[in-house]
Amino acid sequence: MLNVLWNFFVLGLYSFGGPAAHIGYFQREFVENKKWLKQNDFTHAVALCQFLPGPASSQLGMYIGFKRAGYLGAIAAFIGFTLPSFVLLTFLAIANNQVTGMAIIETVIHAAKLLAVVVVADALWGMAKKNVTSLLTLFVASLTAIWVFFSSGLLGQVAPIMIAALVGYLMSFRNTNGAVNTMAIKNDPIRPNVFIISVFVGLLIGLPLVANQAEALNLMNVFYQAGSFVFGGGHVVLPLLEPMMEGMVEPDTFLTSYAAAQLVPGPMFTMASYLGASALPSMPILGSFLATVAVFLPGCLLLFAFLPAWKALFSHSRLKVSIVLVNASVIGLLGSAFVTPVITTSISSIFDIFSVITGYALLKYKRCPVWLLAVVFVVYKVVTDALI
Repeated sequence: MLNVLWNFFVLGLYSFGGPAAHIGYFQREFVENKKWLKQNDFTHAVALCQFLPGPASSQLGMYIGFKRAGYLGAIAAFIGFTLPSFVLLTFLAIANNQVTGMAIIETVIHAAKLLAVVVVADALWGMAKKNVTSLLTLFVASLTAIWVFFSSGLLGQVAPIMIAALVGYLMSFRNTNGAVNTMAIKNDPIRPNVFIISVFVGLLIGLPLVANQAEALNLMNVFYQAGSFVFGGGHVVLPLLEPMMEGMVEPDTFLTSYAAAQLVPGPMFTMASYLGASALPSMPILGSFLATVAVFLPGCLLLFAFLPAWKALFSHSRLKVSIVLVNASVIGLLGSAFVTPVITTSISSIFDIFSVITGYALLKYKRCPVWLLAVVFVVYKVVTDALI
């Protein structure tokens, strides 16, 4: 558990770039380097996290921690990956320090975004080599990328994966000419964890009933509701949270929390840390803690509620073709995210393009450590900013 905590804490210190970048970091660190889980297992977990509401990268981190050290490992992964941004944003809310205009911070953030481009490109290529192996899977991956690029929200994120699964399922019937395979019906039942679902629903219904009893309970209710209905990460939670927090924080404070969350590494959902501290100024640390736990808790509960069903689903003999197409669809989804927002928010000049190509070559062919590559990008940005 302590090993999981430490490894995710280190990643939480420099994981800029949003969910797609985080998935890239996880894939390189825990699949390729440490081999904590196999590539297929990782890809299946990515697909599951895309289906569920909540922060996909944090859910994926909890899954990796769970595979390594059980439920305590999942908790350790969450704490380690979230702690750096939680501490930074809580401090910024308390100090109300407007750091967005400091040139050195902007330089470091830009360098971190360039590093994210390199890491995501490497991870995406590695996953694509294993999951896009035919014209059919290439077509599914390409179609998913195009679909996601031109759509948004739940429809853009979940629909292509569900369609890929359905097409694969129908193709499996066609391949067997509709014959019933006696071996295919001897699979484990596909059942979610009813107890965990009951906890999720109980909090979803119960918190609004007691929200008016105390400010802390109202704060937890707001963020739990937001975490229960948001697909697509921190950028999507913004329009949902804004009307829910009316009267709790000023509009300027709300926008500042969003800007501050982009300045720190880790999950965007930790903007809840800033908002929680601002909403309870008399007890800012408690407010930050309650809001952070409440916004991540629904995704955590849903992950472990549906994990048994998901494992049974992906081991079902009738769904082999569906699994292949779902994996290809996930590659397309990550490919679209690689273009927007990873590349579009990171590369702003021809020099950035050259630096990314050089960084990719160092990472791929010279096995340059990620931390050393981060230093290289910071030096590059300091030098180019001074010369331009």
